[in-house]
This record gives sequence, structure tokens and C-alpha cells, in this order.
Amino acid sequence: MNVSQINANDLDIDFPNAKLAYTIIQSLLASNEALSDLLVVMAHALDEDTIKALTATSEWQHYIEAKRELETTHQQIEKFTEELKKLEKSMPSS
Repeated sequence: MNVSQINANDLDIDFPNAKLAYTIIQSLLASNEALSDLLVVMAHALDEDTIKALTATSEWQHYIEAKRELETTHQQIEKFTEELKKLEKSMPSS
């Protein structure tokens, strides 16, 4: 089962843990974005032949595929955020 196929009503998670999960996800995404930015800066320092050699590697292809998967992950995070907001609203006021 894919994470995007999980019904929010089937989840057994409380608000503090959901919020912790969101914080962890955001931190990992920020780290990934920083790494991508660094790669762009480094690519500008490379000559054309080196860039061609780099982009021909399996590591580069794996990186590109991971970036594509982040598109789906972004949609999943938006859905998770919506569910987190619903969970927060359903909590009794302190």
C-alpha cells in the first residue's frame, strides 16, 4: 500500500505525534532542498565535459528520479497538512 492510499480515518495517531512527524518531514525536505541548491552551485563551477560525464552516471539518474518522486511527496505532504489541521481543530480547547 502506498502512503497516499491510506485513509486518514484508519490512522491511529495523536496530534502531538502527528505534529512531530510533520516537523521531521519538513526538516528532511529542507535538508534535501539545501543539498539541491549546493549541487546547482557546484555545477556552475564544473566545465562542460565534467558535467556531461557526471550526468551520464547511474548516481545522477538516481538523483533525478528522487527529485521526480519529491513531486509526489509534495502532494502527499499537502494532504498530510490538511489532515493535521483537521486533527488540530477536532482537539478540545485547553
